[in-house]
Amino acid sequence: MKIFAHRGYSGKYPENTMLAFKKAYESGAYGIELDVQETLDGEIVIIHDETLDRTTTGSGYVKDHTLSELLQLEASAAMHEEYPGMRIPTLKEYCEWVSTTPLVTNIELKTSIIYYKNIEEKVAEMIKEYGLEDRVIFSSFNHLSVVKMKQLLPECPAGALVELIDLANAGPYCKNLGFEYYHPDVDLLSKETVENCKENGISINVWTVNDIKVFNKMQEWNIDGVITNYPLEFVKLSK
Repeated sequence: MKIFAHRGYSGKYPENTMLAFKKAYESGAYGIELDVQETLDGEIVIIHDETLDRTTTGSGYVKDHTLSELLQLEASAAMHEEYPGMRIPTLKEYCEWVSTTPLVTNIELKTSIIYYKNIEEKVAEMIKEYGLEDRVIFSSFNHLSVVKMKQLLPECPAGALVELIDLANAGPYCKNLGFEYYHPDVDLLSKETVENCKENGISINVWTVNDIKVFNKMQEWNIDGVITNYPLEFVKLSK
């Protein structure tokens, strides 16, 4: 079973920072899951929330700040004393680094609450610039964004990200949209949905698995990948 580090090694290091990504790589994770949004001046940055308040020393919406302004902020608000000096990474910075590793990256486009016009084109160009087409999976709660990514980069696999529900007929749904993956909330996933996906040739990566019993159940169900805050612990269990 493949282990993806959720926002990097976010269980021990500030989420969506280069430190968390590098520690995830050191843990032996198969891949990294991260989130992208767009700044006021059109740069692509890696941050989960649409607002800055929870994870940084700033406030307000990411979309209302320039990259220069964002780089002045600490990106480790909850772990500032232990890990000072963390910054919000750009997707370009990440791509420069990850292109030197064998890691697969699950890029989640945060377009379900705020829609960033042309973010898909900008992300696609970045992936092509660094030759990462064979090591990227795209996902989003906004499935239209995923459809657009498949149009721009048909060679890259993509997944339907869902929360609050276990999507009925997830296998045919993903297959009809041309998606290779289903990315459900592990707490809502049913064995029937797993079988439905497998019958239709759809792979499953579940989020967010931080409990050993849940992990063991996913192994029993032959899930393809888990997204976890603690990659090191689950890399050991998956061997």
